[in-house]
Amino acid sequence: MEGQGNHRLRRGRYSEPGRLYLLTTATQNRAPLFRNLLFARAVIQQLQISDEKGMCRSLAWVLMPDHLHWLIELGTDSLGSLMCAFKSRSSCALYQAGAERQHIWQRGYHDRALRRDEDVRAAARYIVANPIRAGLVRRAGDYPHWDCVWL
Repeated sequence: MEGQGNHRLRRGRYSEPGRLYLLTTATQNRAPLFRNLLFARAVIQQLQISDEKGMCRSLAWVLMPDHLHWLIELGTDSLGSLMCAFKSRSSCALYQAGAERQHIWQRGYHDRALRRDEDVRAAARYIVANPIRAGLVRRAGDYPHWDCVWL
């Protein structure tokens, strides 16, 4: 049964302000919506708004055709509030940009807390290299939908 264990994943989820998290979320049915430049830019703007609102500080992210990897330092909001607000705002922005009015994102998201002593830059490099591993480009600089504070 789909989603049967999802509530168990959320049960132990703890949000700690100032903590580093690697977040991953996918589009509904892994639809490659972000091959469309206008749609990708609408979502990227919502990442920036999350930063501007103080919900998080984005350290690195890559928007793949059907999912997002996002390395953040969490602000005062919870992970759940951050992701709910981001998904809601980005869905509305996508509808305004012409996306079909249907569920944009899969329910839930994956999160991994990073320790301060972990090599955070290595995690950021891993995120930015996703388009290369997926065979979309040969060099990270050739892919248009990513950013990293260290590069």
